Amino acid sequence: MSSQAEEGYSEPKGLQEKTSVEAGPIADVPPLDDAAKGRWERSWPTIACGAGLFSDGYLNGVIGQVNTMLSTIYPDTYKNSPASQNVSAIAFAGTVVGMLVFGYTSDVYSRKWSLMISTIILFVFAALSAGSYGAHDSQYGLFAALTAYRFFIGIGIGGEYPAGSVACAENTGELKSGHRNRWFIMFTNFQIDFGFVVSAFVPMVLCLIFTEDHLRAAWRVALGLGVIPPLSLVYLRYKLNEPEEFDRERMHTFPIRLIVKFYWKRLAAVCLIWFIYDFSSYSFGLYSSKWLSIIEGGNAPMWKTFGWTTLTYLFYIPGSALGAFSSDWIGPKNTLALGVFLQGVVGFIMSGCYKWLATSENVAAFVVVYGIFLALGEFGPGDNIGLCAAKTSATAIRGQYYSYAAAIGKIGAFVGTYVLPIVQKNAPNSIRSGQDPFFVSSSLCIFSAALAVFLLPQINQDTITDEDARFREFLAQNGYDVSTMGTPGHGARIDEE
Repeated sequence: MSSQAEEGYSEPKGLQEKTSVEAGPIADVPPLDDAAKGRWERSWPTIACGAGLFSDGYLNGVIGQVNTMLSTIYPDTYKNSPASQNVSAIAFAGTVVGMLVFGYTSDVYSRKWSLMISTIILFVFAALSAGSYGAHDSQYGLFAALTAYRFFIGIGIGGEYPAGSVACAENTGELKSGHRNRWFIMFTNFQIDFGFVVSAFVPMVLCLIFTEDHLRAAWRVALGLGVIPPLSLVYLRYKLNEPEEFDRERMHTFPIRLIVKFYWKRLAAVCLIWFIYDFSSYSFGLYSSKWLSIIEGGNAPMWKTFGWTTLTYLFYIPGSALGAFSSDWIGPKNTLALGVFLQGVVGFIMSGCYKWLATSENVAAFVVVYGIFLALGEFGPGDNIGLCAAKTSATAIRGQYYSYAAAIGKIGAFVGTYVLPIVQKNAPNSIRSGQDPFFVSSSLCIFSAALAVFLLPQINQDTITDEDARFREFLAQNGYDVSTMGTPGHGARIDEE
C-alpha cells in the first residue's frame, strides 16, 4: 500500500487537482453542495434515510417494558422460563444478520431499495408482534411466535444501519459545510436515543390508561405503536433517489484483495472501538437497576418504574445533542476520544465511591453522577462511532464496511451481557460485586480513547469526497479499471483520455 494510503486524509486536496488517469480526475465534477437545490431538497433525503433509526430505539427499548408486563401476567410460564431471555435477546441475532445482509445489498444493488425492504420488514413484523398468538390459546405458542417475530424485527433494524446510515452520510454532502456531521448525528444516534425515551414513556402512559389489571392490552398496544415510525417513512423513502455520491462511485466488480489491503487496519480499529463501547455501555446499565431499587424500595407500581426508566433514558438526550455540535466543531475523532475518556474517568469515580453512592442517603448524588456518565457516553462514542464507520471508507464499499463494524459492536454488547454478570458473581462481597464490572468497563473506555487518538483518521466536512479520491487512486495504481465505476448513464465521474 502506498504511504498516502497509510497516512489518512493528508492528500485529498492535491488529489483533486490531478488530471491523470491514475488519480481518477474529478476536477470537472462539481461539489455536491453546488447542486441547484433548495434547502428542503437538500435536507429531506438525509431525514428520510436516517430517521428510521428512531424505530431501532423504540423497538429495542420497548421490549424491556413488555418483558416486565409479560413477567407479571405469566409469572410461572414466562418469568421462570427461557422465553423471557429469548424474547429480549433474539433481536440481537436478527440485527447482526440484517446488518451483514443489507450491508452487502446496499453496495451491490441499491441503497434506496435496501432501505425500503428493511422498512417493510420492520412495520410488518412490528404489527405481527403486537398480534402474537399461540394456537388454542397456548402460552408457549404465544412466546414462540413473539420470539420469531422479534428475530425478524432485528433483521429490519439491522438493515437500517448500513442502508440508512450510509445513505444519510452520503446525502449530508449536499448540506452546508460546517453543519454536516451534526445533521448526520441528529438523524441517526439522536433518533435512537429519542426512540429509547419514547419506548419507556409510552408503556408508562399505557399502564396509567389500562391499569395493571389490563396489562394484556397494554403490552400489545405498546408493540403495535412501533408500526407507526417505519410506516410514516415509506412514502419519503419511496421518493428517494440513490445518493449522488453512490451513483458516482459504485462498483460493479469488487477487487476483494485490494479492498482488504487498503482498509483492513482502519476497519479493525473501528470494529474494536465499537465492540468495546457496546460491551461497556450495556454493562453500565446495571447501575440504573441499583438506584431504581434504592428509590422504589421494591414496591413501586409499574407505571412509576417505567417513569424512572424514562428518566434514565432522558440522560442520553443532552449528551447526544451536544455531541452532534461538537462533532462539527472539533471533529468526530476528537469528540469520540474526549467523550469516551471522560466517561471512563467518571466510571472510575462511580466505582470507587460505590459503597457511599449506592445508599438511600446519597441516591440523589448517585442519579446526578450517573446521568453525567450516560450523557458523556452519547456525547462521544454514541454519537461518533457510527459517523466514523460511515465516513472512513470509500463510497463503493461503505455499506459493507459499516455493516461489519456495526455487527461487531452488537456482538460486543451480547458478550458484555454474559461476561460481566460472571465478574459480578465471582466478586468476594456485595460492594465488589457492584464495583468490579465497572473497573473493567472504565478501563476499556480509556483504552478506546487511546485507540481513537492513534488509529482513527481525522474526519472533515469533505471526507467522503476526499476518501473516494484516495481509494480511486489506489485502485488505479494497482491495475483496477476505475472507468467502470459509477452508475451507467448517470454522468458519474469518468476517466477520459
